Amino acid sequence: MDLNADLGEGFGRWSLGDDDALLGIVTSANVACGFHAGDPSTMHRICGVAVERSVAVGAQVGYRDLAGFGRRRIDYDLDELRDDVLYQIGALEGFCRVAGGRVRYVKPHGALYNTAAVDEGQANAVVAAVVAYDRELPVLCQPGSVLARLATSAGLTVIGEGFADRGYRADGTLMPRSLPDAVLHEPDEVVARAVRMAVEQVVETPDGERVPTPVASICVHGDTSGAVNLAAKVRAGLTAAGLSVEPFSS
Repeated sequence: MDLNADLGEGFGRWSLGDDDALLGIVTSANVACGFHAGDPSTMHRICGVAVERSVAVGAQVGYRDLAGFGRRRIDYDLDELRDDVLYQIGALEGFCRVAGGRVRYVKPHGALYNTAAVDEGQANAVVAAVVAYDRELPVLCQPGSVLARLATSAGLTVIGEGFADRGYRADGTLMPRSLPDAVLHEPDEVVARAVRMAVEQVVETPDGERVPTPVASICVHGDTSGAVNLAAKVRAGLTAAGLSVEPFSS
């Protein structure tokens, strides 16, 4: 089972999360590419540390929305969205190459992630960008989503992702962050959810409903309070359950 986190989400002198500590725990790093967060110097540094520690680097592509941290839906011209995603992958690839590595997958961020999960137009724009750049790049996304379906139809590899620290609705989508229990903070609860998703391939809703969640990667958000401790506990929990924690990408 892969363990991933969103990293490099600071900007200029403003920092968010402990990237260096998380790079000692996770096996895949979703690196912000400068549109919703991140900047060239941060991307450069994160790629260098990730390659040094054998952590797979993924392009965390998002809307052009620094002020909103990419968590506000934007109704893009779809060709423009395709090109913005393509631009972000290429930018991160440059820093990966300098570090002696390469981009190994693509994961949408925030509102783009949630919109592409249900909207064919935006999902197709993301797929078109990946297809144009490199058909060998897997797409990390919610299993059963529109993005997963369209990426599969285009011949791309889809990696199902589960969120250890997020609340789920009965249809398998994430609860909006504006709702209570949308973000989980209790370590034991987060670890139990991660292990259940990894071993049983299900997630439980606040109403107790068990929703199928076929995943190969578990995400712990890097901007969650206590993220480093939480990620360490999740990794320990997965190992204790008999799972090998390693990148899904070779």
